[in-house]
Amino acid sequence: MHELAQTVLNSDEKVALRQLISTLGTSGKRYLLRNEILQAFGDYCQQTEKPAYFFHVSGLGKLINYTHEIILEEESTWFLVRPWIASQEVWRLGADMESFERMTPQALLNVRDRIVNRFQPQILEIDLEPFYQGSPRIDDARNVGQGLAFLNHYLCSQLETDPEHWLEVLFQVLHRLEYDGLPLLISDRITSGKELVEQVKAALTILNQRSPQETYDKFRFDLQALGLEPGWGNTASRVRETLELFNRLIDNPEPGVVEAFVARIPAIFRVTLISIHGWVGQEGVAGKPETAGQVMYVIEQARNLEKKLREEIKLAGLDLLGIKPHVIILTRLIPNCEGTACDMRLEKLQGSDNAWILRVPFAEHNLQVTQNWISKYEIWPYLDHFALEAEKQLLAEFRGRPNLIIGNYSDGNLVASLLARRLKATQCNIAHALEKPKNLFSNLYWQDLEERYHFSAQFTADLISMNAADFIIASSYQEIVGTPDSIGQYESYKCFTMPSLYHVVDGIDLFNPKFNVVPPGVNENIFFAPSQTGNRDDNCRSQICQTLFTREDPQILGNLKDPKKRPIFAIAPIDAIKNLTRLTECFSKSPELQEHCNLILLTSKLHPDQTTHPEQAEEIAKLHELINHYHLEGKIRWLGLRLSNLDLGETYRAIADYQGIFVHFAHFEPFGRTILEAMISGLPTFATQFGGVSEIIEDKDVFLINPTDLEGTTQKIVQFLETCDRIPEYWQETSQRVIERIQNKFNWDSHCKQLLLIAKIYKFWDFAIPENREARMRYLETLYHLVFKPRAAEILEKHSHIKSE
Repeated sequence: MHELAQTVLNSDEKVALRQLISTLGTSGKRYLLRNEILQAFGDYCQQTEKPAYFFHVSGLGKLINYTHEIILEEESTWFLVRPWIASQEVWRLGADMESFERMTPQALLNVRDRIVNRFQPQILEIDLEPFYQGSPRIDDARNVGQGLAFLNHYLCSQLETDPEHWLEVLFQVLHRLEYDGLPLLISDRITSGKELVEQVKAALTILNQRSPQETYDKFRFDLQALGLEPGWGNTASRVRETLELFNRLIDNPEPGVVEAFVARIPAIFRVTLISIHGWVGQEGVAGKPETAGQVMYVIEQARNLEKKLREEIKLAGLDLLGIKPHVIILTRLIPNCEGTACDMRLEKLQGSDNAWILRVPFAEHNLQVTQNWISKYEIWPYLDHFALEAEKQLLAEFRGRPNLIIGNYSDGNLVASLLARRLKATQCNIAHALEKPKNLFSNLYWQDLEERYHFSAQFTADLISMNAADFIIASSYQEIVGTPDSIGQYESYKCFTMPSLYHVVDGIDLFNPKFNVVPPGVNENIFFAPSQTGNRDDNCRSQICQTLFTREDPQILGNLKDPKKRPIFAIAPIDAIKNLTRLTECFSKSPELQEHCNLILLTSKLHPDQTTHPEQAEEIAKLHELINHYHLEGKIRWLGLRLSNLDLGETYRAIADYQGIFVHFAHFEPFGRTILEAMISGLPTFATQFGGVSEIIEDKDVFLINPTDLEGTTQKIVQFLETCDRIPEYWQETSQRVIERIQNKFNWDSHCKQLLLIAKIYKFWDFAIPENREARMRYLETLYHLVFKPRAAEILEKHSHIKSE
C-alpha cells in the first residue's frame, strides 16, 4: 500500500488527490465512509473530465477503491484501507502531501475519539490477539469460515508427522466417551493406542464371518470381550465400516476419512439451544416482530437436531441400550404472556420425540418489568441470575450435563458462554445479526444512544461470547468477513472504539478455525412448491386468496382495481432497515411497474399507534403518506396482520399461483429467512445486494438489487416481467430453478449433519490441541465482571423506577 501511495504522490495524480481531499472537506463531514468516498471520487472524475480508466485503474483510483474510511484532521488525513478481504491497514497522509505512513490501530481509535470530542489519553484497551498466538490459523481469506475442513487437514498432517503420538491421543479421546457412566467404543480392557489397533483387527476377523445384516446384539459380547464397547454400529456391516475407517485413519490419514470417522462417533446426546428474549412458543407466538426469524430458526433447528441425533444413535446401535437424544430450547418464562404458552414451564416441541421448550423466569427485581416481555435492548441485567437458575433446571431435566450448548443472538450467546464454562460443554454461537454493524456509528456515539439501546452492554457481551465459544456458526461467508466492498459483521468487532469506555485493539481472530459457514434450512412441510397440490388445503388456499386480494378488514388497507395483475409481494417488520417505504416509493415512481403489477405488503402493523417504537411509528406514517401522495389506491394492498406459519406458507404459494415475484428491499440483510421461504415456494426473488443474500441467489446479475438505486432496481424488475410476458414458460422455468436451489443447498438435514460433525471435531480438537483457553477465559471473566456487569447494573437501576400505570 505504501508503494501505491508513493506512486500517486510522486506523479501528477498528487494534484488530483489534493483536490479530492479538499472537495471532501467542503462536505462539512470529517468522517467519511466508503460509499461517500466513492461517490465523491466519481463526481470529481466527472467534473474534471478524467478519462474513463482513471476511476478504476489509475494509482489514485486503486487507492480510493481500497479505502473504506477517510478521517479529515487539520494536520493529516487518515485512510482505513482494505487491500484484501479481512485485512485492514491504517495510513496517515500529512498535510504537506509528502509523508504517507502506516499507523497502529490504537492511533486510529484515538482519532475516532477525537472526531466525537471524547478523546482520553488513557483508556482501557481490550486485546484478544495474545490468546490466539500459537494456535493453528487459516492463512487464506478465501477459506475463512471453513474451520471444519481446515481442522481435518491439520489433524491429518499431525497424524502423518507423529503417528505414534497421535494414535495415543486418538485412543484417549475415544476412551473418554461415555453415556451416564456407560462406556462407549472402548472399555478399560484396552490400555493403549497400539492395543486398540490390535483389537480392531481381531474384531474385523470376527465380523468378516458374520452376515452384513446381522444386528449388533447378536455379536455384542464377542466385541466386548475384545474391549470394544457399544457405539461402533447397529449391524455387522456398519460396525465393520466404522472399524475400517479407524484403520484407514491410522494407516493413511486423509481429510475425508477424518470427517467420515468422526461423524460416526457417538459423542452428543443432550443439546441445549438458548434463545432468551424472543417470546419463544409454537402456537400464536413465533417471536415478537424483532425476533420472529430467530424463534422460527431455533424451533426448526431443535426439531431437526433431535431427529438427526435419533438417526445417529440408531446407526451407532445405542438405541438397543435405551439411549435416546434429549434436546431443550432454553428461554425465559413470561408470566404476562398475552394468552400464549410463554408462561408454561415445559412444553413439548411438536413433531419431535424428545425435544422441549424449557422456560425459566427472571429474578423478580421489579415485577413491572420481569413479568412482561423485555426488549433485546433491555434484557442484560437479568442474564446472570438466569444462567444460575437455568443451570439447575437443565441438570434436573437432562438428569445429566448437556454435551452441546448453542447460543442464539447476543443475549443467548452470553448465557451460553456462562453455562458452557460451568457445565464443561462444547459452546456454539449463532449471532443471526450483530447489532453493531446494523446500526451505523453505534459504537462511536454509544453514549448518545445508551438510554434507548444500551449498546455498551451488548457489544461487550458480543466480545465475551464470540471469544469464549468453541465454534461459531455463520449463515454466510459475508457475515464473517464481508466482501471487497463491505466489512463483515464479525470483522466489525476486530478493532473499534467505545469512547470513554474502552478501545478494542484486537477483538476477534477472523482466521481462527472456530468460524464455520453452515446455512440454515427451511421447513419443507410448510413452505413448498404450489405444484404440490396434494399437500395444499383448498379451504386455507381460498381464505388466503381472499385475504390477499379481496377481503375487507380493519387491518387491511387498499382495494385492488385489477386483482389479476402479477403481484409484487414483500413481507417484513416495518422498520427503517427493512426499507418497505423505499420499495413503495420505487413502485410509486414507475408507471411500468404499476402497469404490470400490484404491490402487496405484509407487515404486523398498519397504524402508528399500534407500536411503542418511535422509529416504527415513523416508518408506518411515512408509508401512509407515500400511498396518499402517489394516489396508489387500487394498486396497493397493505396487510397489517400476523399470519401463522401454515397461512404464511400458503400466502407465498398464492402469490406464485398468480406468477408473482418476491422483493426483499432491505438496506442490509445478514441472510434472509423470508428469502428462503419465498424461493422454495416457487417465487422468483429480487433481494438486496447488501449482506449475505448473494450467497443464496445464483443469478446475481438479474436478481440482486441495490435498494438505493430505484431506477436500476425498477429496470431489472421490469425487464424480468417483460421477458415473462414475451416467453410464457420463462416464469415457470425460473420458479423451478429457485425451488431446486433451496432444496439442494439450504436444508435442515444438511445443516444439522454439519453442525453435529463440527461439534464432534471441536470436542476432539479441544482435547488434542488445547489452545491458550484457560488464560483467555480468565481474561473474558474479567471483562464480564468489571465491564459488562456494571453496564448491566445501570439498566437495572433504571428499571427499578418503573411503576405500574
